[in-house]
Amino acid sequence: MPRILCIDYGKKRTGIAVTDPLQIIATGLTTVDSHELISFLKKYFLQEEVELIVIGEPRNLDDSDTHATPLVKEIIKKLEKEFPKIPIKSVDERYTSKMAKQAMIDMGMKKKDRRNKRTVDEIAATIMLQEYMGTVSY
Repeated sequence: MPRILCIDYGKKRTGIAVTDPLQIIATGLTTVDSHELISFLKKYFLQEEVELIVIGEPRNLDDSDTHATPLVKEIIKKLEKEFPKIPIKSVDERYTSKMAKQAMIDMGMKKKDRRNKRTVDEIAATIMLQEYMGTVSY
């Protein structure tokens, strides 16, 4: 069974999470510099079969666009162009960074390690993917 890949896209960094082949567990994969995302995904898709890309869409509390929403819409267009056979689903990413930081505290990570924004982005992508999987019935 192919995997589902989730992207927490940002101006500088992008957190990436994937499911296991049976689509039971979401796991953080890595964080890449955003300008390297497409090349990273090209290599990854040669190694792993992915049936869906889930991407976090930044929204304000009133459901309006944030300053980052146009960046995400732009990368979605690039992903659709580069990988036309893989569907893309955007999901609400509100609170995922806060949830990631809390998860790091709950895991007992040291304060110094929690400052690593790359780790926060990867965990945020994992949380988004896990939440998405919880909304889909197989």
